[in-house]
Amino acid sequence: MLLLEYILLFILGIIFGSFISAVSWRIPNGMSFVRGRSVCPNCRNNIRWYDNIPLLSYLVLGGKCRKCKEKISIRYPAIELATGLGFPAILYFIDVTGVITLVYILLMFLILLTIFIIDLEHQIIPDSLVFLGLFITLIYSLSINNYSLFIILFSGFLGASFLMFIHLITRGKGMGLGDVKFAVLGGMIMNLKLLPLWLLLSFLTGAIAGIILILSGKAKMKTKIAFGPFLILGIVLTFAFGNNIMNLLGLT
Repeated sequence: MLLLEYILLFILGIIFGSFISAVSWRIPNGMSFVRGRSVCPNCRNNIRWYDNIPLLSYLVLGGKCRKCKEKISIRYPAIELATGLGFPAILYFIDVTGVITLVYILLMFLILLTIFIIDLEHQIIPDSLVFLGLFITLIYSLSINNYSLFIILFSGFLGASFLMFIHLITRGKGMGLGDVKFAVLGGMIMNLKLLPLWLLLSFLTGAIAGIILILSGKAKMKTKIAFGPFLILGIVLTFAFGNNIMNLLGLT
């Protein structure tokens, strides 16, 4: 039965992944993601439904457009596969209790993945996605009543305040305002208990990635690197291994 759930979540994941791949491309280009059919970026021809089946169409077409034979960017099947694997991974790594909680986590996963992709590719964090995440988190928090609304909001305030402090002392060079606004959402998701660990893991993974890029010659000391993806990676790591890390450090 559990295997069937994993399979269904994978299929659901690649379907939503196809949507996410389009949204993450359209938003930075000022395009609506609720209207208009998918088109080939090269020949601008509409993509038929049977050429737009997640993962399968890419494999059948050999990674090329049916009309112009131009190569299709690997980003599309990669995002679909990442979402497809992410959905069952959530069920595996996180102790999910109740349908409402599962739906909330899956929705937040989609929002965070979209932000991750856009910030990685364009170094921007869309306010619309952050506000959507805040709205969903508030509704979820009010529906389960496990935590005080004040505590959740205060956690978001602390997270944003910490990044704002870095933004001010570095005059915007060490932290962008988009990261500060995202920290409100991240802090609310993490809550006070896991907030310090989230920030620690975010800065740690960011530092490791920065060192690797510098040593490999792909970046310099003054190269601007998007921090949003590391804030999101920190959330994933905290959800997956946070309790184990807290137990290891004797902080539970």
